[in-house]
Amino acid sequence: MVQLIVTPETALADEPICIRATGLNPFQVVTFTASLTDEKGKLFQSRAFYKANEAGNVDLDQAAALGGDYVGVHPMGLFWSLKPVNPFRRLLKQDVMNSPFYIQLDIFDSLLLEDSPKIHPKASQMIERWFSGPGLQRIPVRNGRVRGAFFLPPGEGPFPGVIDLFGGIGGLIEFRASLLASHGFGVLALAYFAYEDLPRSLLEVDLEYFEEAANMLLHHPQIQRSGIGVISVCKGAEIGLAMAIHLEQVAATICINGTNAVHETPCKYRDLVISPIPHQKEYTQIHVSGALNFRRIKGDPRDEVNQQSVLPVEKARGHILFIVGEKDECLNSKAYAEQAMEQLKSHGRSNGTLLSYPGAGHLIEPPYSPLCFASWNPFLSRPFLWGGDIRSHAAAQEHSWREIQKFLRCHLAPSRSKL
Repeated sequence: MVQLIVTPETALADEPICIRATGLNPFQVVTFTASLTDEKGKLFQSRAFYKANEAGNVDLDQAAALGGDYVGVHPMGLFWSLKPVNPFRRLLKQDVMNSPFYIQLDIFDSLLLEDSPKIHPKASQMIERWFSGPGLQRIPVRNGRVRGAFFLPPGEGPFPGVIDLFGGIGGLIEFRASLLASHGFGVLALAYFAYEDLPRSLLEVDLEYFEEAANMLLHHPQIQRSGIGVISVCKGAEIGLAMAIHLEQVAATICINGTNAVHETPCKYRDLVISPIPHQKEYTQIHVSGALNFRRIKGDPRDEVNQQSVLPVEKARGHILFIVGEKDECLNSKAYAEQAMEQLKSHGRSNGTLLSYPGAGHLIEPPYSPLCFASWNPFLSRPFLWGGDIRSHAAAQEHSWREIQKFLRCHLAPSRSKL
């Protein structure tokens, strides 16, 4: 009798699991599939072909996939290779507290190249992938101007405090904050436009709003007082870098695929106004898939005319971790991070670290998240290109998530030394 054994059946979404099949014929070729329906009813699927060993077993920790959506030994390949049945869908968990993603794992005793309702799996298993650990609290935030959701781990603390910023799609995105909080951080998922009573579109970046959020976090009785961290991506990473420079509350900043200058929208802090480098939309490219590639529309911060928009990263008081995907099709993020690192070095500063991942795209997220190569943007009439090679991107997500947590724990420790 064929059995599909998954251990554990319930886990956090960023935790690996073990998948085994037993009871097969020796050296039999089988198909493993995974399927997930998101909260909007959209289906994501993956499959891989394996050959049983002489005992009729397949252990994904050791066996190599022969074909399908990936090849080689990848124990979590069925998860990071999930792809939407309808193109240009991004897998985003919205309700992070009350329900998991349910993933159906099936094994078929033949090579299943196409879905067929006439073929039934030999064994199935439903697993749960949660975005909140036991005892985690989610506290809605409407404090002064600040809007978001605060995630607090169980226990008395005090915990390292982190602000989580996403980019140009706006709204409130919580899945990274809830996962990070499940590992012992107090995390504020911060909205800054297109959410509740915040501006519908981003016309300017007012750092005093982010300072208000930082002060709110620092004054929470269960958050460490030694400074906060920021984890940020895309436009959020531009803001995160500006926070590192101008806000003394920020002790550690993670910039994932961001820029080293202010682009498109002005950035202001008190009496200071940084004018942006305007976009040059005539350099927009259209990918063969139909998605828009905006990688070339941003002006070069190295040009003399754009120097007033370059962020003075050498003034940052805390530590900065730049994480970039070398196949980012949204921004020339590697070049921006290298320019920022050169700027730090030229001023005798050693508080920057660069992690550069060949083959990774723009949306570097927690491990085992599927690659989103392109997706719809609420402000565009066409899909938006993010880029990335599926296997390299998966490896980057797994490695960077470990480094993110190490970085935050190191530089948000109460005894951290001053630079």
